[in-house]
Amino acid sequence: MKTIILSAPTGKCRIMIGERLANAGKYVKGRNVAIITDSNVRKYYDKFFPECDSVIEIGLGEENKTLKTVERVWRRFLALEMERPSFVLGIGGGIVCDITGYAASNYLRGLDFGFVATTLLAQADAAIGGKNGFNFMGYKNIIGTVRQPKFCICDTSVLKTLPEAEVRCGFAEIIKSAAIGDAALFALLGSERREALRLDENVMERVIESCATLKAGIVGRDESEAYERMKLNFGHTFGHAIEKTAKMPHGYAVAAGMAVAARLSVAKGMVGNAEAGRLLNLIRAFGLPTECGMDAKGLVDAIRKDKKRRGNKVRMVLLEGIGKATITDVTIDEIADAMKEMAR
Repeated sequence: MKTIILSAPTGKCRIMIGERLANAGKYVKGRNVAIITDSNVRKYYDKFFPECDSVIEIGLGEENKTLKTVERVWRRFLALEMERPSFVLGIGGGIVCDITGYAASNYLRGLDFGFVATTLLAQADAAIGGKNGFNFMGYKNIIGTVRQPKFCICDTSVLKTLPEAEVRCGFAEIIKSAAIGDAALFALLGSERREALRLDENVMERVIESCATLKAGIVGRDESEAYERMKLNFGHTFGHAIEKTAKMPHGYAVAAGMAVAARLSVAKGMVGNAEAGRLLNLIRAFGLPTECGMDAKGLVDAIRKDKKRRGNKVRMVLLEGIGKATITDVTIDEIADAMKEMAR
């Protein structure tokens, strides 16, 4: 087991890579304990859940990452008479972790909580960093909070039960981490792609450790996303627009979004065609899209409503090389031109 400590103003999170779900009870400290999960995770892993006062099951899919779900969780907290010494454990993927973190952070001005991340996307990204929120009026994560969990367990053995599409979604976030800040991880993904796609535990623990180390460092230096943490949004400005407009899975949309951002980086003279091509080739090697047959106008309209927009400009993450990213303002017109190339 590898342990990484993320220290930030809102708390210290112990990230445990290779620890098992069956051992989660060792880390749960509280008078009342509520577990939040979904039906798929409960079906496969209920027997490994630690002792608790209640299991709160939420629905599957992005359509359940809403205030309505948070309110239902809070009603259960009330019924359980949860108090400040209580503990909330989220066992699941990114949606479960988001709902758990937001509901716990805002109930009684903050209950302690922790995660067992059961999807590759959650282990590599979503469960780490303390951002917790939900979707509103069709816009992703537009309402949320930042508060660190007490711990995050990344049990690589549970990844074997994931559908192939979910695994590929996770690799999109892993490729993102490599592209913005870890050239060695980028090389590892290229050289051990087959082993990674087979979810070989030794390879995956190395991959997830690299992602967690990168993200913990960035968040520790910039928890509130004043500047450096924005780099973790590489591909996401375009990706969220693609996801909303094309109804594409999150990881696939982020992959396509990274492709647009790479092309925009080339158009602005920040990176060469060869390096952008390396990124596009790696994305394709993991079975992810680099194009989307979509209406450019609809995508640009969605970006206009992005929370990072300021007037006619959007603050975006672009590449200066493999493993090196920068943050810059891009005009809506420049984005529209890049979208036209993508939406063929």
